[in-house]
Amino acid sequence: MNQELSPEILSSKDRRRTFVIPGVLLLLTLAAGGFYYQQHSSSTEPKGKSGFGEGKRKKNDERDAPVVVATESSRLGDFAVYLNGLGTVTALRTVTVKPRVDGELIKVAFSEGQMMKEGDLLAEIDPRPFQIQLQQAEGQLLRDEALLQNAEIDRGRYRLLLEQDSISAQQSVTQEALVKQNKGIVEMDKAQVNNAKLQLAYARLTAPISGRVGLRQIDQGNIVHASDANGLAVITQLQPISVVFTQPEDQVQTVIQRWRTNEPVSITAYDRAGKLKLAEGKLMALDNQIDSTTGTLKLKAQFDNNEHKLFANQFVNIKMHLDTLRNVVLVSSAAIQHDIQGAFVYVVKSDKTIELRRVTLGPTEANQVVVQSNLAADEIVVVEGTDRLHEGSQVDIAQKDGKAVAAVPDPQAKPEGKGRKKDRH
Repeated sequence: MNQELSPEILSSKDRRRTFVIPGVLLLLTLAAGGFYYQQHSSSTEPKGKSGFGEGKRKKNDERDAPVVVATESSRLGDFAVYLNGLGTVTALRTVTVKPRVDGELIKVAFSEGQMMKEGDLLAEIDPRPFQIQLQQAEGQLLRDEALLQNAEIDRGRYRLLLEQDSISAQQSVTQEALVKQNKGIVEMDKAQVNNAKLQLAYARLTAPISGRVGLRQIDQGNIVHASDANGLAVITQLQPISVVFTQPEDQVQTVIQRWRTNEPVSITAYDRAGKLKLAEGKLMALDNQIDSTTGTLKLKAQFDNNEHKLFANQFVNIKMHLDTLRNVVLVSSAAIQHDIQGAFVYVVKSDKTIELRRVTLGPTEANQVVVQSNLAADEIVVVEGTDRLHEGSQVDIAQKDGKAVAAVPDPQAKPEGKGRKKDRH
């Protein structure tokens, strides 16, 4: 079954094999030569002409270059500890002035928003009906006093006749009773006179307290009644005035300890934004229970309010001075950095390198922070430019304690003018 190949077929296969093998060898030789040339050229090429080497060198140069920062010196000082709270201004006394008699309002003697003193006239009701009632009561009193006087004369005469045994004892006793009866009538008449005088006095409405009068509720010419609900006006006492504010229950024990020292606790009131100082006062009272719905304790402070900057129902921010820490280390809050391990500061050492220093913080007020440990006074800390710092970083101080620092000239640097002259030659 085996077939023998012809001599022509064998000769064609030999010819193909003769051409393929040398071609493959030639391609391998060219590839090896190209690889050697590439490796040799890359090893002898200057680094300045290589894009990868130049980028890496620039990155290292940027990392090693000094970081421009602003610094400040830590200092020793006294630090006032405050508790902040939200409060509402509350008048010590608020009075709604109402008429106590009925009649026509014939005069309004105040201006809206006017400051009134106790006893100043506010308004007047037509007094004529009350004057007539007073005259009637006084006339009745005169008549009954005359009857009493006549009864007393008869009593004296009856006593004399009784001594002479000219009348019975019964007549003398009856006359004594008549005298007492007339005395009672006279006393009732005097009460009627006093009541008429009181009603006449009620026709003049005066300020019961000193304070600012509000907007007028009733105009002149109206008939007013003692049963009117709105009244004539509202007077609010502004001097002194109180503020009711709250503190969280976590601070209650601190407040109580301060309160028990029996020393005045100063309170400062600020506006809604917390920037404008309105008044200064002192703590007056603590509530007797914590509000379970809010978890806060109510406190009351009192202010003289001499400048009339506080108004009833005004919303204010309260700062309560609890204590003053003496000779503590203070830095700006901008110097404090935080990570997962806690608070730290970047301290600039004498060789202008950075040390990362872990610190323990105390109270904070405005932009000042108390550092309780691991930082001494007059050490230099970084307040700006911290984003590129790490342990051992080299820094260039551009500002220290709010003042610009002049740059130190490099002795190896050449003046720009001389360099240009050399370039021309």
